[in-house]
Amino acid sequence: MKKRLSFKINSRLICLDIRSVKLLVPAIFIIILLGMISPAMTSVSPQESKPVHYRTTFGSCPSRTAGNLTLKLVKVFEETRGLQDVKRMIISDNLKDKFFISDYKISYDPIKNFLQFEFNCPSPLMKVQVYRDGSSEYNEAILVESGELFDPTYEQLLRREKKLNYDLPFLALPVGEMQAEIQSSITKLVRDLNVKFRKKIAEVIVSEEKELIIIMSLSGHPSSIFMGSSDWSEKLGKLQKIVKYMESKKKIPAIINLTNAKKVVVKFNDKP
Repeated sequence: MKKRLSFKINSRLICLDIRSVKLLVPAIFIIILLGMISPAMTSVSPQESKPVHYRTTFGSCPSRTAGNLTLKLVKVFEETRGLQDVKRMIISDNLKDKFFISDYKISYDPIKNFLQFEFNCPSPLMKVQVYRDGSSEYNEAILVESGELFDPTYEQLLRREKKLNYDLPFLALPVGEMQAEIQSSITKLVRDLNVKFRKKIAEVIVSEEKELIIIMSLSGHPSSIFMGSSDWSEKLGKLQKIVKYMESKKKIPAIINLTNAKKVVVKFNDKP
């Protein structure tokens, strides 16, 4: 009797366990499923929780300013996750001018969570004294190849990083004559010169009569070139040929008069 009773009790226990398992399996499955779905519903993309990786190509820019700009833009991107927001900030905050940027390119790889920055900066051409309206006081600026005037800090940064290793010529203009037309003409004139020839220019002067005078340093000696008031580009082409020829003959002219492009006059200092 005891064995039969024991058997019945065990059978009931077994039946109870099977029913419990049948009820528990769906419940466990639902819990696991909810656990998988819940993070997907509540969290944003996994990449957004990670710091973005980035690389910057400085080009001809000072690495200090380009690096600071990069950090500023990366921070904006990490907050917004939108390239359009970054580009809008560049425009609204005038960051191109503040960081001496002439051109830029920004791209993002969402798979690698990687930002790529490419910056370009203009080459400096000349130092300019910009006079204040109605005053003899002036501020110094740097005329760059894009025709813009940059703060003198730009030259200092380039020199510090050895990206500028020669003296910039001075541009001298009458008070109040830093007009857009003259600025554009002088910029194009100097920009089109090769750097080797450009290094020989010490000063560019525009007189009150709008005549152009160039002071050059040839083998350590000053040479004055009178270009007149017109056809500067054509005359500058002739000047380069004259200078090249004179240097090959080891002769340094004191004055080169190109006022009349058809009649070039060259004068030399009398020997002591």
